[in-house]
Amino acid sequence: MENHLNNPEIINDLIKINNDRVEGYKTALDLSHTLSLDSLQQLFAKYVLQSQHFIEELKPFVVLEGAQPTDATMLSGKLFRMWMSVKVTIAGNDRKSLLESCEKGEDAFKETYKKILEEDNDQLSVEVKNILLKQLDKQLEAHDAVKMLRDEVSL
Repeated sequence: MENHLNNPEIINDLIKINNDRVEGYKTALDLSHTLSLDSLQQLFAKYVLQSQHFIEELKPFVVLEGAQPTDATMLSGKLFRMWMSVKVTIAGNDRKSLLESCEKGEDAFKETYKKILEEDNDQLSVEVKNILLKQLDKQLEAHDAVKMLRDEVSL
């Protein structure tokens, strides 16, 4: 009998949400360039790199279980990116709309991680759970930075 420490499907779901985050921030980068919001580009590029790093941290745990790391995104992420493009276009092509869309993406990321840490806790090793907690902490900092920038626009 094989002794599996981690459920590779759960880790692949985490990789998918990170792939969504990468693609979401790439969309935000494109939109910020189109809207001449160049001051946001460095921040968005930072979060693309952050999620790419998160993915690289998670991949070995999928491989250890004899599975292949996914390069897919979640359908909800694809729909979200389409919605982000439409919302920013309709809402007036402004900084606040773009940041609101990014914050919504960060909320989805946070909820996925929290749900997995709460509901699938018994299917992950202590090492993976510690990595997830560190990643979630960094993501919460990103969420708060995006929210702060959005709130500054509202003032």
